[in-house]
Amino acid sequence: MSNLTRFHSLRGGAVEAIRAADLAVKTELAQEAARRWQARTLSLRSPLDRAVPARPGRPAKPLLIPPTQVKRRSLGSLKGRIALLHAIAHIELNAVDLALDIVARFAAEPVPNSFFDGWMQVAFEEAKHFRMVRQRLNELGADYGDLPAHDGLWQAAHDTRNDLTARLAVVPLILEARGLDVTPALQAKMRETGDHESAAVLDVIYEDEKGHVAVGAKWFRFLCARQKRDPAATFQALVRANFRGPLKAPFNDIARAEAGLTPSFYRSMTASTNI
Repeated sequence: MSNLTRFHSLRGGAVEAIRAADLAVKTELAQEAARRWQARTLSLRSPLDRAVPARPGRPAKPLLIPPTQVKRRSLGSLKGRIALLHAIAHIELNAVDLALDIVARFAAEPVPNSFFDGWMQVAFEEAKHFRMVRQRLNELGADYGDLPAHDGLWQAAHDTRNDLTARLAVVPLILEARGLDVTPALQAKMRETGDHESAAVLDVIYEDEKGHVAVGAKWFRFLCARQKRDPAATFQALVRANFRGPLKAPFNDIARAEAGLTPSFYRSMTASTNI
C-alpha cells in the first residue's frame, strides 16, 4: 500500500489515516503509524504534516441519518444480529478516527510521550475491532455500509476540538465507558441465540475497551492534577458544558472502577439531574 510511506511523523500518520476514505487503508495506516511510533522510528510532529481534517474520510456508504431514525431490531433474528454488528462496526470505525484525532489535534500539547503511546495503542486496537466486526458481517452475508448509521460520535469530537480535557471527559469517559455498560448483555444475548462467533468478537472488544477507558481516565486525572482541579467535579462541569443529553444508567460499576472511573464521577449525573 503506497499510502503507508506518505507520512513523516506520528501526527502526519494519524492525519493520513483520518483522511483515508478507503477503510482498509485507514485501518492499516492507523496500525502502521502505531507500530512505527512504538518502535520509536517516528518523530511526534513534522512541518510536512497535513492539517487535521474537520471530518474523517468515509466511503459513500453508509448513509448517515439522525440517531432517532436508526431502527431497532430484535437480536433473535439474523437481520437483527446483522443490524447490531453493523452499528458496532460504525462505532469502532468512529473510535479509530477519534483516537487518531486526539493524537493529531493535540500533538502540540505539553504532555509526556506516553500520552501518545496510550492513544496509538487505542487506535491500533480499534482498527482491529473494526476489521473483526466487518469480517463477521461478511460471514453473515452482509458488509459495513449496507445499513444507515448516525453521526453522533463524530459530533462529540467536533464539539471538543479545542479542549483536550473536555475531549477526554466526553469520548473515553462517556462514550467508551457506555460500551462497558451495554456490552455484557449483548454478549449474553448473542450466546442465547447460538451466535457464539459474534459473541467471541464482542468478548475481545469488551476486554480491550476496559483498557481504553483506563487510558482516558489516567490522562484526565493527569490534566486535572496539573490544573489543580478535582477530577470528579471537573468531569461533571465539562459534561454539562459539552455533552448533549443525560448519562444513562444502568452502569457497569465494576468494569468502570477497574478502568479508574469511579461512581463519584457519574452517579450524580443520571437522567434525572442532567437535563
